[in-house]
Parts: sequence; structure tokens; C-alpha cells
Amino acid sequence: MGPRRSEGRIVPSFGPLDGIRVIDSGRFVAGPWAATYLGEFGAEVVHVEGPPFEPPFSDPTRSLPPIVPEGRSPPQGVSESWVQYSRNKLSLGLDLRTPRGRKVFLDLVRQSDIWVESSRPGTYDRLGLSDIEVHAANSRLTIVHVSGFGQTGERDRVRSPSFDLTGQAFSGYLALQGDPEPSPPMRAGTAMNDTVTGLAAAAAAIFGYVHSERTGLGQSIDVAQYEVFFTLLENLALDYFLRGVVRGRHGRSHARLYPYDVYPCRDGWVVLAAPTPRAWQTVRTLVGITEAGSDSLEWAAGHRERVDEAITALFRTRTAGELEQTGREIDLAISRVYDISDIARDPHYRQRSMFLEWDDPVAGRVKGAGIVPKFARTPGQVWRGAPWLGQDNRAILEEILGYSESAIELLERDGTLGSCRPGPTDVPDPPPFFLREAR
Repeated sequence: MGPRRSEGRIVPSFGPLDGIRVIDSGRFVAGPWAATYLGEFGAEVVHVEGPPFEPPFSDPTRSLPPIVPEGRSPPQGVSESWVQYSRNKLSLGLDLRTPRGRKVFLDLVRQSDIWVESSRPGTYDRLGLSDIEVHAANSRLTIVHVSGFGQTGERDRVRSPSFDLTGQAFSGYLALQGDPEPSPPMRAGTAMNDTVTGLAAAAAAIFGYVHSERTGLGQSIDVAQYEVFFTLLENLALDYFLRGVVRGRHGRSHARLYPYDVYPCRDGWVVLAAPTPRAWQTVRTLVGITEAGSDSLEWAAGHRERVDEAITALFRTRTAGELEQTGREIDLAISRVYDISDIARDPHYRQRSMFLEWDDPVAGRVKGAGIVPKFARTPGQVWRGAPWLGQDNRAILEEILGYSESAIELLERDGTLGSCRPGPTDVPDPPPFFLREAR
């Protein structure tokens, strides 16, 4: 089994997904992030975006604050989120509401391996692009539907709007975050449900692609945001169905594991993770707990107040760096609680290339998060920044689909193709946006 796409390629050759072509018509983090993740490991990703071909864009990620460069607004500026989460993509501005737009899309489907979309269920059916119609154009295609509540189930729920916070709530995740009642639940500090769902959708896309390569048959995959989070909640369901336990919020501590908590130190906060018998013996020696019978984890969990006092008393006398060094010396998992300024200065992050610089066609030279995981033979890379809307219309239609100049001009004239390039006085011309490989 190997890559099937070599003709018409307009991206560099790299990574384990080299030769795979992905259509991305997702919106607002989860779906688009799945496609970005595939693109960072060599897949050729075509982001298809419909009208309006000007602010406010149909993909609101382009306009999320903060906007860079500082002081500008779209389209002369662009969202930092777009810069990070849409790199390595080609952009096709295409109106799927028109017959010509649907034809272009189906032509692209015929030349692709995976399609990732994240619209409200039923959206593409109403456009005349149902899974049946799309598979009629390419029976090998893997279709990944990303939505809040899934494609099937209770009708009103399926049709309901959903965002990252909705998924956190409906999955049960939010009920576990924060201090105990009566304090309110505490949402995750980032769009964690969106991004984790994106990773799950990317994995699903590759699973489907492998199956298609082996059998010649594509399929549709249903990724519901809340379900991804629900399955990651450890033994929450077993706790309930076996023992009737409704787990609540425990603040900084863990419901079952101990010591496994956040503690103050002389210059900030550290975490201590010592949930094994051996680790507890190390903690007990470190903080000077010598009571009879105190050598078991059960004793520690039953005397949390006493243990927390001993740990806090010691940790408050030392800096986070000193505690980390102590942890390394005695093989105990202690880490400071990092913020981004700590991360930016940390040599381990730098040595593992977790900061990358690249040229964005709107924001200019930027520095952001690197690529994971690390492949020894076929590493991922950033070969271009996040495109402005329609930046690659002609390249896609000419190189991938083989459209003539007159056919492209017709699509431009009737509004089927659209673009929104930042004004030339605001942003310099972008560097060449694709590499033509020898045929």
C-alpha cells in the first residue's frame, strides 16, 4: 500500500502522508484542525470555503480576536487562531450553492482521498452533495463528518447548535472540573473539546483511508464532539453502572489518586504526582511522615489533610526549580506549573523544536507551536502559512483539475469562484505558494 496521488500535486513532498489529498470544508476549529493535522504530516489539504468572499467570512476562525498584525482588521489582518490552525493548506473560494460550484467540488472529490467537513448535519444533503452523491463520484473516498452531537440520534439534539463549551458540558467533562458545589463548574482554559475532537477526526480519516486502500471501498465516518470527550473520562461510566457513583468535582485534587495535586511553593505552584506505592514511600520519606501504618496509599488517602499540611510546609520553603531538581534526584514526579513565558524560556522545549517560525501571507513572519509527534524518517513540517481566502483558486483548478483558462475565467465572472486578498499596500506579495515537482 502506498500513496496514490502523484499527478497534479502542488505541495512539497514530505511526511508519512505524502501523496494523500484531503478536502477540508470544516469550520471553527474541530474539523479544520483535523485537516491541518493531516497537512502537517504531508497530506495535500484543500480548504474549500464558500461566500461571503469578504468579511464576515463564512469561516469565522479567520476573524477571531486577537487580530495580527496589530491594529488591523480583516481582511488586512487575520486571526492568530487562523495563523496557527490553518497553516499548510491550499485555499479554494467556491460557492457550492451553484450548479457550477457543485461540479467543481465533485471534480475535486474525484481527485481526492479524504473529505473532512463540520457543518450542521444535513447541510450538504440540501446542497445536493449527500454522501450517496459524493460516493457516486468517488467510491473510494473517506468522508469524515464532525459535528456536536453526531449525524444520527435524537432529532432535536442532532439539529442543535454546538461549540467547544457545549461539548464540554454535554459530555460530562464540565461536571468534573472546578471546586466542589456550590462553586460553578470550570471550563477548560482552551478549546480543548474542539482540538481533541480534531485529533480523533484526523485518526478516523487515516483509519478510513487505510480501509479504502485495502478494499477499494470508501465510507462515511461520524465524529461527535461530545462522544470523543465522554470516552476520555476514565472509568466514569463504569463507576456509575457498576456502583451507582455520580462523580463530582474535587478542585485541584483527583477523585481517586493521591498524592496527585497542585501545591504552592516559594515562587509559584508545582504539581506532585505520586499515585503508586513506591512513589508514596518516597513522598513519605521526603516530608517526614513516620506514623505507624502510614506506608500504604490507603493511609495517605485517608489522611489527606495531614499529608497536604506536611507537603505544603516543605514545598513553601523551596522554589519550583529546587523542587524539580529534588524530584529528579529521588525519582519523584514534580513539575512547576508552566505559563507560556516559562515555556518560551525552557531549553527542553527548544531542543525538541516545539517553537517554529514560518512566513504567513497576511501576518508576516510568525513564531508558534511546533509539530508533534516526532517521526524519525518522515517528519512533519510547516511549508507555508495559513492562506488568504481563494489564494490558490487557479493553482487548484489548473494543476489538480486540469481546467482551461477560459473555464476558470467563466467561474470567476459568474461568482462561483471567489477570493479576498489583503490589499497590496498592507501586505507584501506572499512567497511562491507551491512547488512544482518534476513530472
